[in-house]
Amino acid sequence: MPNTTDRLDDKTAGPAIRAYLGGSFDPVHQGHVQMAMYVYERFLPIAKQQQRDLHVSLLPNSRSPFKQKSTDPHHRLAMLKLATQSTPIQINELELWQTPPVYTIDSVRTLRQRYPNDSLIFIIGMDSALSLPHWKEGLALTDHVNLWIFSRSHVSYVSDKVDAYNDILPDTDTIQAKLPAPLQSLVVDTPTELVTPITKALTVNTVLKSAHQGHIYIDARPVAAVSSTQIREQLPSAQDRLDIMQVADRQMTSIPPINDIMSHTASNPLTKWLNPAVYHYIIAHQLYSAAQFR
Repeated sequence: MPNTTDRLDDKTAGPAIRAYLGGSFDPVHQGHVQMAMYVYERFLPIAKQQQRDLHVSLLPNSRSPFKQKSTDPHHRLAMLKLATQSTPIQINELELWQTPPVYTIDSVRTLRQRYPNDSLIFIIGMDSALSLPHWKEGLALTDHVNLWIFSRSHVSYVSDKVDAYNDILPDTDTIQAKLPAPLQSLVVDTPTELVTPITKALTVNTVLKSAHQGHIYIDARPVAAVSSTQIREQLPSAQDRLDIMQVADRQMTSIPPINDIMSHTASNPLTKWLNPAVYHYIIAHQLYSAAQFR
């Protein structure tokens, strides 16, 4: 399936399932795409059974309220398109071109107004869930959308492999008990409970919970806590990039040579979390210099 963009003017004949993974994606890495794909694969049989359209989208922000700066949105959008090419994952540009700060609560209100009959799900990590009281109206998100919370495990970088987990996976009850108190009673057992069709349209001023209780699904599946910040810090120096680019320009005829470039020049295994096309884009446009993110 070709890479597509889920825009606000998209409409479907019947109630759809729409899931969103927000973030700066600065840069987008394989962990982001894997998380979105996992949600897509879990929802796909449910969507087919209920005969509903399914949209799972990455929702890049213009700049997080918690960050001072971020890479030009044109670059981040280009990398997102490269990373999601040939996948069913879409890109929603709702927040990308707005003047920062842009708050999630405003976005979910916009989406709920636009899609009053659809099942809306926001995908977040446990670290974000625990910090919701510090977000602008963070605890009110479930008035408009359901939440899918991933438990994130820290990874060990052993012998250039990023597949060893330090943490013992906690059970769902333990994770639930850590949530802000107002959210604990909203936890459900299965993803299916996040996509119960809404039987009647909601008006602009209707609070979702009056017709469809906001739900939270805790996914105890371990997700590697690799951050874009870590990847930025471990990208090659400017001179290394110049050397890599000279080799890449000679060999950019297929993906295998780029994989070889990454394998032999990336000094830190974190860079292997980048899609080869995204890695080449970063090199070609000389992104993430030391000065850019001091």
